[in-house]
Amino acid sequence: MPDTAALSPVTLSEVTPDGLAGLLDDLAEVLHGCVLDGASVGFVLPFTVAAAREFWLGLEPAFRSGARRLIVARLDGRTVGTVQLVLGMPANGIHRAEIAKLLVHPAARRRGIARALMLAAEDLARRHGRTLLLLDTRRGDGGEALYQSLGFRLFGIVPGHACSPTGVLEDTSYMLKELRP
Repeated sequence: MPDTAALSPVTLSEVTPDGLAGLLDDLAEVLHGCVLDGASVGFVLPFTVAAAREFWLGLEPAFRSGARRLIVARLDGRTVGTVQLVLGMPANGIHRAEIAKLLVHPAARRRGIARALMLAAEDLARRHGRTLLLLDTRRGDGGEALYQSLGFRLFGIVPGHACSPTGVLEDTSYMLKELRP
């Protein structure tokens, strides 16, 4: 990971399906680093870089179909953060989208990258005519405070909904944000 002491500019971009292959190693490193740092994003320990790479490869069909979109944050030529916007909804939910897997590598945190990724995802959702964003996050996590600061509001808590990377059942907060065009 890049040295975050030198404040290089972070760039954001949407990844095309054809561009995914060239980013697989970086994407796997970001996901692996986040899970090892305790992020509750669907994986439990032990978790390998190879498993992280397989996760990203498994999403390729959804990226190709447009059901999911991927935005990355790059710092000094390396991908250090990602967020996914899930657009593939049933006909009665075409007005909404979901935020999935907001990830910032631990070595690149505290630079506003997560906030920038979320704002880019909101903009992308608006461009696709979406007026409602949904997400879930571990209750009490730093992400929950970030989402609230961006205007998301809590609409439910599910006790013991997901296992942490170490296998502990934790509560999940469900949040929403109504988007203005």
